[in-house]
Amino acid sequence: MRFYTTAHQFYCGIDLHTRTLSLCVLDDRGVIVCQRTLPPSPDELLATLAPFRDGLVVGCECLFAWYWLADLCQREGIPFVLGHALYLKAIHGGKTKTDTIDAEKLARLLKGGTFALAYVYPRTMRATRDLLRRRTYFVRKRAELLAHLQMTFLQYNLDPPAQKLCYAANRAALDLSVFADESTRSMLQADLAIVTAHDQQIKRLEAELVRTAKVHDPQAFHRLRTVPGIGPVLALILLYEVQDISRFADEGRFLSYARLVGGVRESAGKRKGTGGRKMGNAHLKWAFGEAACLVLRELPKAKTWLAKRERKVGKKRALGALACRLARTVFHLWRKGEAFDVKRFLAS
Repeated sequence: MRFYTTAHQFYCGIDLHTRTLSLCVLDDRGVIVCQRTLPPSPDELLATLAPFRDGLVVGCECLFAWYWLADLCQREGIPFVLGHALYLKAIHGGKTKTDTIDAEKLARLLKGGTFALAYVYPRTMRATRDLLRRRTYFVRKRAELLAHLQMTFLQYNLDPPAQKLCYAANRAALDLSVFADESTRSMLQADLAIVTAHDQQIKRLEAELVRTAKVHDPQAFHRLRTVPGIGPVLALILLYEVQDISRFADEGRFLSYARLVGGVRESAGKRKGTGGRKMGNAHLKWAFGEAACLVLRELPKAKTWLAKRERKVGKKRALGALACRLARTVFHLWRKGEAFDVKRFLAS
């Protein structure tokens, strides 16, 4: 974890919400020089901070409403720091917790060099990343609807469709007359209609995302697609969730961010177990898990490697090791600007 340690003349901590924001400004001696609660208005915020603009740094917690504040600070030339929500536990301690108290704690963490940093995603690619995440949401909703179709057949003790319903032709040939109740047929017809609508939107978004990726970073996008098991969708997820591979000093930090390794809990020389497996990027965790399964289809030699690993640690941990190997490969080929090399990938 990285901490913000740059010295400034004024430190502003902001507890940001959708309808209000509480701010606290400290000087370099730790004395409160301003403490107010405002509506989330850029003009009012700038007017409040105007007396402290020289040598000011602004920090807030990484919650969903931080976009406009980061963009405002960038436009006005004010240093902005985004705090890691899971690491800023100091603002949750104490008997009383209010927005005003939280803002002061954020300012004091910022001044004291213990303000845990999160990545401020660039504005130019931020909207595309959100669009990609929305596409993932639609895919999962579509999968829920298809699962509901299958489960309804089982609920009425009927044989489920033999063909995969993810294909439009198989859904068109689906016979719903086996259900006696008109309400059940109507329910499933509604599911089918929504699945079709999801298909149309997902295809449209994928085409748009691929076009945008070829503008933002075409070299990295095509380089990622040289890895077996990583198609256009997984390449998009890796490209926009990572954005800049130089964010990570080494492969260990990259694996940690992708939730592929756990932390160690140790005290007095004794290991107390592991933890922190849910700290990191869930989208990267899913992408590398999918790629680990797909690489077995495209790379037969990977099956041999996995079989040897399974005999030592079991299937689950072997697949996890394969996902870690893929993540290391992506890290190095992205950083070095090289294409995938199967010999180096399978080297023990």
